[in-house]
Amino acid sequence: MSQVTIISGVERRRVWTDDQKRALVAAACAPGASVAEIARRADLRPSQLYRWRRDLAGPVSPCFAAVTVSAEPDPVAGCAVVLELGGAVLRIAADAPSALVAAVVRSLRR
Repeated sequence: MSQVTIISGVERRRVWTDDQKRALVAAACAPGASVAEIARRADLRPSQLYRWRRDLAGPVSPCFAAVTVSAEPDPVAGCAVVLELGGAVLRIAADAPSALVAAVVRSLRR
């Protein structure tokens, strides 16, 4: 014969305040933080944190960066792309590994 467990009492659904949501989202967005670990400690799913992040951000208008295309060759040999961001100049060689380029660009965003 099988065993049946009946759970009675308060419903499992929890209500989170906006301050609690902001604190969890901020912790998940911290450098080096693991969304899965933050969610596990708060006893919720990682997808819930991503949804809260989207909901708390509000409507986001698209933004564009000014781009200048030049036919002139770059004075530095081997540069395929030159990015100028806030006074910093990043020259990317044509044979640079994509993982390295992504890591450097991510670090510039911070």
